[in-house]
Amino acid sequence: MKFIAIIPARYASTRFPGKPLAVLGGRPVIQRVYEQVAGAVDEVAVATDDERIAEAVAAFGGRAVMTSPDHRSGTDRCREAFDKLGGEHDVVINVQGDEPFIRPEQIEALKRCFDDPQTDIATLVKPFAPADGWAALENPNSPKVVLDGRSRALYFSRSVIPYLRGVPREEWLERHTFYKHIGMYGFRAGVLRQVASLPQSPLERAESLEQLRWLENGYRIGVAVTEFETVGIDTPEDLVRAEAFLKQMNR
Repeated sequence: MKFIAIIPARYASTRFPGKPLAVLGGRPVIQRVYEQVAGAVDEVAVATDDERIAEAVAAFGGRAVMTSPDHRSGTDRCREAFDKLGGEHDVVINVQGDEPFIRPEQIEALKRCFDDPQTDIATLVKPFAPADGWAALENPNSPKVVLDGRSRALYFSRSVIPYLRGVPREEWLERHTFYKHIGMYGFRAGVLRQVASLPQSPLERAESLEQLRWLENGYRIGVAVTEFETVGIDTPEDLVRAEAFLKQMNR
């Protein structure tokens, strides 16, 4: 199969305007994401709505595609960019433009989900460790996932799932493996075009998680487990933490 990675990147961010162009370890964040992904797929491109980002991508030798500023989600932006790029790719991987520490091994794990011909969409999870503590587990900004016996997603939630009945809360992380969702997706090409045209679903509106729209419409989401942590950048404070994380990695 042929795989293309598309990295949606907007300039306008409420919490961190210009985030893709923020400098991390001497390079723009978007460049670090691009370089992490490039070796693991057949082709990679940035999907953006801002000329400044497109110019920055061209400056480091990458490929950028201009897309509409009106998209509701990165998935919709990926679909437009994929249609503009053309090509005969079987799977489109949507990599968030604020994840400069995504590893090639994680891309490879996502790709392996498509060895199962019944997989429509694939994503990543990481087990919560007992050392993470209850505060990390119940954080609504860190969606949780429950899986079936074939490593497919049953449900995503901002709440802690499953609920361990009869178990003291302080023992939950010791008694069960909870999975944190890492928001990177792979789509079969035809599936990407289909899901981008679906209306919002009741569960999606309830939890503000677009992947619930896909489950509600019967799409099968394969899940790969990774042990690697990612450090997403949503705010200027996150960029400071990312700098510290980068220094640790380079020691």
